[in-house]
Amino acid sequence: MSEIAPHVVLLEKLMGVLGLVDEAGHSLIPQHILYTWLVMIILIVLGWFGTRRLSLVPKGVQNFLEVLIGGIEDFIVENMGEQGRKVCPLLMCIFIFILFSNFIGLVPGCNAPTANLNTNAAMAISVFIFYNLIGIKEHGIKYIKHFTGSIPWLAPLMFPLEILSHLARPLSLTVRLFGNIFGEELVLILFFFLLPVIATLPIYFLYMMADTIQAFIFFMLSMIYLKMAYEESH
Repeated sequence: MSEIAPHVVLLEKLMGVLGLVDEAGHSLIPQHILYTWLVMIILIVLGWFGTRRLSLVPKGVQNFLEVLIGGIEDFIVENMGEQGRKVCPLLMCIFIFILFSNFIGLVPGCNAPTANLNTNAAMAISVFIFYNLIGIKEHGIKYIKHFTGSIPWLAPLMFPLEILSHLARPLSLTVRLFGNIFGEELVLILFFFLLPVIATLPIYFLYMMADTIQAFIFFMLSMIYLKMAYEESH
């Protein structure tokens, strides 16, 4: 993204001020990592503000966090059952991190970490490893039936197809999120070039909805994969 609009990348300019750049003037720390750290700092500060003065009648940041986290937990348990509470921390982190990362990309001068394949691949691979570990833990050797099916004579055909299907899951999660967020940032840059900043405000409401939907899709698919790992093969 910096190659397209180098004048709006704030954190890379900050790295230049701090001297953390190479001979060509590029930051020694990749942009997606810088903005991932920024999102992490925002979430840590938000969590600190929400928990520093806990009260039985929540208000302010505590109320916001309780509504957000409580709503996500209720949704997971409603769809996965009580076993969903075991994976709530992972799914909550995925949704909240992606949501804030997407929103960071709407701030002029900032890039969304999710507009980079590496960030999305890291999350997708984590989900892939996690749900397979859960499947092995829950079912033991019987987890192989998720790949062979319940009809023995079809196993030689089903096994390679299911392997490809499972390997396609992290690829799908990665590319879908990357394509939508990267495309969104390109459109925003074009708007900044062609129109005054004030004229781009209406599109922000549209993109905020789109960013929320993209975070929810990644979260929802991850939840489905985890739910399928808990279930017996059919």
